[in-house]
Amino acid sequence: MSFNVADIRKDFPIFERTIRDGKKLVYLDSGATSQKPLSVIEAESNFYKFNNAAVHRGAHQLAEEATDAYEGARSKVANFLGATVDEIVFTKNATESLNLIAYAMGNAQPGSRFEVTSKDHIVVTEMEHHANLIPWQQLAARTGASLSWFEVTADGRLDLSKIDSVITENTKVVALTHQSNVLGTINPLAAIVKRAHAVGAVVVLDACQSVPHMPIDVTKLGVDFLTFSGHKAVGPTGVGVLWSSVLAELPPFLFGGSMIETVTMTSATWAPAPRRFEAGVPNMAQAVGLGAAIDYLSAIGMDAIFKHEVDLTGYLIDGLLAIPELSIVGPSNTDARGGSVSFTVGQIHPHDLGQYLDSQGVAVRTGHHCAWPLTRKLGVPATTRASLYLYNDESDCDALFTAIMGAQKYFA
Repeated sequence: MSFNVADIRKDFPIFERTIRDGKKLVYLDSGATSQKPLSVIEAESNFYKFNNAAVHRGAHQLAEEATDAYEGARSKVANFLGATVDEIVFTKNATESLNLIAYAMGNAQPGSRFEVTSKDHIVVTEMEHHANLIPWQQLAARTGASLSWFEVTADGRLDLSKIDSVITENTKVVALTHQSNVLGTINPLAAIVKRAHAVGAVVVLDACQSVPHMPIDVTKLGVDFLTFSGHKAVGPTGVGVLWSSVLAELPPFLFGGSMIETVTMTSATWAPAPRRFEAGVPNMAQAVGLGAAIDYLSAIGMDAIFKHEVDLTGYLIDGLLAIPELSIVGPSNTDARGGSVSFTVGQIHPHDLGQYLDSQGVAVRTGHHCAWPLTRKLGVPATTRASLYLYNDESDCDALFTAIMGAQKYFA
């Protein structure tokens, strides 16, 4: 498939509709959730229409078909990430994946390398989404471990100047985002992974904002855990992914059917990974839909998607900086940054600006973007965020520019 935004938009039924008295939908909120192509919608619907049965459990044809479809989706995700199938766990979203890791580490066998005690240290960053901050806060509170973080510079980059004193000899886990959902910053993993592994710590990567937008090979990243959500990658809601090559060393997160090996009235043993982390009837149709999303993105090509977004982000940043009184929060160039661009406009409150933009058919995000510590650090209680994806083009950016200047006149 060649990369052509006009053709790509035809694959997404939602762009056929108009909003706000016939205005074109300008969707600039893919950092929150992406739109879905028809192939994904139909894959999920067709599972219910033709193959619906509980996977892994039945001996009849429907159950076999459902299992094949579900496990086929796992294979697609594994290939997409450069992983193997037994390293892929389906969850309901990345938030559950991150909680799974933190919970499992908090319940690891005494003496194992994943056991967290009051002698241990957990490292995060100031730019984390709450989903990759609060689980580690809670793990520290339960175990007595200390919690510290990499600070963020005024231009929205991680400050690694004190990396050896942040990641110390007693650090057990380093958890960070690959790409900030607020700033668009793509973090320098190599130095962090090297230092973390040098002291025996594991690295947990929140890749929600990177997996849908750029080529990812887990073997090259060098991290120990990676998570992302299907709904940000043109896939369905209700399905997330946890990848790790060390799943066999972790205890289960949830207990029940499908994740057991043997059961008596007083004890149980666990199935091998990944099944031990997928208790109960899983999100089957959503996983099949995610498989279709992976097919869709792969057919276009992640290299092409990434290049398109880098070019379009440059156009967006240049246009925003040309607007008087507008300030970008985060990197103001395309060096190591993705297509989420946050900004403020003079004295207009971001919520007011967001409502005005919506009246013009432009959908953006406003608020602290589930990264409250970051916005506090940068001295902005809230921002307006425009986030790009493969179905956006320069006309969408132009519509945003025009609407912002209209808001300035309206609120003057």
